[in-house]
Amino acid sequence: MSTVFNFTFVPWFRSVAPYIHKHRGNTIVVGIAGEAIAAGKLEKLAQDLALIQSMGVDIVLVHGFRPQVNEQLRLKGHEAKYSHGMRITDEVALDCAQEAAGQLRYEIEAAFSQGLPNTPMAGATVRVISGNFITARPVGLIDGVDFIHSGLVRKVDTDGIQRTLDMGAMVLLSPFGFSPTGEAFNLTMEDVATSVAVALQADKLMFLTEVPGIRVDQNDPESDIDTELPLADAKKMLAALPSAAQPTDTAFYLQHCIRACEGGVDRSHILPFSVDGALLLEIYTHDGIGTMVVDEKLESVREATMDDVSGIVALIEPFEKDGTLVKRDRTEIERDAGNYTIIEHDGVIFGCAALYPYPEERTGEMAALTVSPQTQSQGDGERLLKRIETRAKAQGLQSIFVLTTRTMHWFVKRGFVQVSADWLPEARKRKYNWDRKSQVLVKKLS
Repeated sequence: MSTVFNFTFVPWFRSVAPYIHKHRGNTIVVGIAGEAIAAGKLEKLAQDLALIQSMGVDIVLVHGFRPQVNEQLRLKGHEAKYSHGMRITDEVALDCAQEAAGQLRYEIEAAFSQGLPNTPMAGATVRVISGNFITARPVGLIDGVDFIHSGLVRKVDTDGIQRTLDMGAMVLLSPFGFSPTGEAFNLTMEDVATSVAVALQADKLMFLTEVPGIRVDQNDPESDIDTELPLADAKKMLAALPSAAQPTDTAFYLQHCIRACEGGVDRSHILPFSVDGALLLEIYTHDGIGTMVVDEKLESVREATMDDVSGIVALIEPFEKDGTLVKRDRTEIERDAGNYTIIEHDGVIFGCAALYPYPEERTGEMAALTVSPQTQSQGDGERLLKRIETRAKAQGLQSIFVLTTRTMHWFVKRGFVQVSADWLPEARKRKYNWDRKSQVLVKKLS
């Protein structure tokens, strides 16, 4: 091995390490345009996705099949029909879509099954599991146009998908859904990927597409790509753009990125499949590639300071009064301010949680998890939990636990397991209020 290689590889690998740590345990939904598969990119995409999964990332893969369905229609002498940026799916088109979906699923599963020596997939064990995770509804009539068997996502089986991810498998979804009566609907990859990302509250939604991203100057096709687009700016841009009729239109993927971020997804991306390793470049390098749409409010998740004590007190006080939280004196919060993580929107604290470590037992208590009623059901509780888990791992803790009387099911759905109060560290057991009868729940950290 050459000395030159050593001096280039080692610094590079060290620079990548923080991103490996950052994304471990994250959930990423990847939407791959059918054009990428038609262009022969599947083998390398499978290799990159297997590599990403091996570094602790949960992946939901949604494939498109627009060119494959069009090819099936051409072979049958049937015209492909579109309106409002969606396919009009008649009986023939539905048959073609089912054939294309079956063939692509076979090809994708085969790509993840390769394990030849001296290839990037050598030694990789990637289980790919599909299922009827999507319930659909018909598009119906729009402006007098009947979309027949074209549909939209009605419901996502998040529990089923999450259980599959927890098994260590990659979830593969085709753009198909079924109604409660068993009727099949042809969906779009973009709608499925976005709906799944929002339902799972994924950390990232990534579209691998035929476009390089969003141009800084919409009137100049040679202008630079806008690598980071705040959500507010993205919404203004979309409002000024004409409705998208085809995937190469600027508004086509942008509208789905905006919908994802508004639904609680941390970041959404538009990446070019023409660039080899685009997924790796976006996830594991500082500059990335393509365009990232981000809600700037997410940047306000941070550790608390003494200046935040008043805001924390005001946030948790109503929950202390109704008995949801144990009463804490202001002096106690001031003393432990450094233990708190907060979510701050426009100078106002809308969420908080504290971590009290018990290093000898390699565990820590997450306490005072609170989200303002104004922002509940927007994923702030999830973000606080993830930040507390990150802080706990950084301190070498192997688990975190909570004591609760009213929100047990919320924690169970997020990987906590109920245990006896006797499990508590001795120092915490001495402070346990047996009259309150709080449930003790523990989550192991990977």
